[in-house]
Amino acid sequence: MATSGKTGYVSTGSAVAGIKSWTLDYTVDSLDTTDFAAAGVKKNIVGCSGWSGSFEGYKDGAPQGLAGASVTLSLYEDGTYLWTGTAYITGVHATVSADGVDSYSYDFVGTGALTVPVG
Repeated sequence: MATSGKTGYVSTGSAVAGIKSWTLDYTVDSLDTTDFAAAGVKKNIVGCSGWSGSFEGYKDGAPQGLAGASVTLSLYEDGTYLWTGTAYITGVHATVSADGVDSYSYDFVGTGALTVPVG
């Protein structure tokens, strides 16, 4: 069943105010093990996994942390599904315009395992 993102949020220890979206890239390296015996058909094995992403929203209070800060990051899809792990904030981007709403976006990279939702 499809779900709506309207109940999602981001936490770095407490909910980050003003956030309107987040993205997560959870990947696993594919290691090529093709040899001459493969007769031209590629073979692969699974390597290391990693995760990174970003979150963004409207300025609602002070910016969250500085680039380089280590946080316990929790990304909520809704009240049931949660992705969590330790991450470094690798970028903080402020946007201000005369005809718009002040906003911030944050880049992060995970360090260690990512706990994925089960359901």
